Amino acid sequence: MSMPDQEISKNIDGILKGDRRSLSKAITLVESAHPEHQEKARILVDDLLPYSGNSIRLGVTGVPGVGKSTFIESLGLELASQNHRVAVLAVDPSSRRSGGSILGDKTRMTHLSAHPNAYIRPSPSGGTLGGVASKTRETMILCEAAGFDVIIVETVGVGQSETAVSSMVDFFLVLMLAGAGDELQGIKKGIMEMADAIAINKADGDNMTHAQKARKDYENALHYLSPTSAIWRPVVHTVSSIENNGILDVWNTVLEHRKNHQSAGMLSVKRQKQAIDWMHDMVEDELKREFYNRSRTRELLPELTRAVEKGSMSPGSAVRRLFKF
Repeated sequence: MSMPDQEISKNIDGILKGDRRSLSKAITLVESAHPEHQEKARILVDDLLPYSGNSIRLGVTGVPGVGKSTFIESLGLELASQNHRVAVLAVDPSSRRSGGSILGDKTRMTHLSAHPNAYIRPSPSGGTLGGVASKTRETMILCEAAGFDVIIVETVGVGQSETAVSSMVDFFLVLMLAGAGDELQGIKKGIMEMADAIAINKADGDNMTHAQKARKDYENALHYLSPTSAIWRPVVHTVSSIENNGILDVWNTVLEHRKNHQSAGMLSVKRQKQAIDWMHDMVEDELKREFYNRSRTRELLPELTRAVEKGSMSPGSAVRRLFKF
């Protein structure tokens, strides 16, 4: 491994001292697609890895409009007031067509973003599977090295690929709404099987009755699904982010889950498996990058794309030609 240059060493020192500018600069480096930046980012992550792993990693997902940002801000403010250092990695939708992203979470979490114990980093998902930025794992390591002991990953929304977030966090929380039709129709079985807890949000005012009913419905449904682990049965809460009700109940559930899994030795095993998953994901990313960068692909892809578009060649035949050496 090449030795880090003076700039990288200065950045590493800054992160270990909790300097936010150094942290933001490092995350920008990690997210860059430039080959030189990627090499520097690799050195950064490798050198900071021994200082990571001490945080509680919480993934939060839910359908659009469920109030993820409001919930995270309420939870984050509560934890920050308890002297926790909270980093929120808010992954925004990116357009596959333009590559653009909304990046509005700092605007939505105005109070939390202003708190000295909180750090919010919006980043585009780049169209990656599961709605989680491809560099979220590296970003978590940098935030942990900078002293943040609670990492909250807000995902784009419920979808068939939300397994991506569950493979990088300790606790997976699914936010749901009540009073919006048949609640059980709005979530896939696979998402519920990954959930360590479900929180019925906006349980306030006239919606309280609907929220309590939804809670019972989900509790009944969870009895028929496989739990996330042999020592944990998913919990269902009702919360109001606006009235700040039930937020601490959710956090206490996260702490109970962590205590149970630590005492059983399962948290370290889960983290080890996640590291292997991370490596495999990076292998796939590297193979894909190398494939599209090789001369044969660049030469044949436009021609084959036109042939498939015109219907003169099937996609399968086009792929076989691309891979034929």
